[in-house]
Amino acid sequence: MSEPRKPEIVVAAGILRDRAGRALVARRPEGKHQAGWWEFPGGKLHDAETPLEALTRELREELGIDVDSAEPLLTYRHDYPERIVELHVWCVLAFTGEPCGVEGQALRWSPIDELLETGLLPADRPIVEALLELDA
Repeated sequence: MSEPRKPEIVVAAGILRDRAGRALVARRPEGKHQAGWWEFPGGKLHDAETPLEALTRELREELGIDVDSAEPLLTYRHDYPERIVELHVWCVLAFTGEPCGVEGQALRWSPIDELLETGLLPADRPIVEALLELDA
């Protein structure tokens, strides 16, 4: 008998960086899957949404900003014990507004090389590795 298939979730995540090169991360709130971990902001795609449309909507909802320009960084899948997540990661090149935790989530700007040591979601590790390569 084969095991039941894990649910698959498709998400878009955005990398926002300040003038010092630090990246914005958000803490997952209590009551959500992986609560307490830090992550790059973003969220699930809705039906018929492209990853960029989802990213734009999610960053407006979560951070109160409008994405003016973004380019894809990488796409990959992460296999959690209970689900599979397909991540579409974008570098946000320009945005309007000041990021704030609209949904009450904590935010912080963190140096890229310190992100792996600060409770970042395991699924986001490949993003940090890609950013470190870009900065090399």
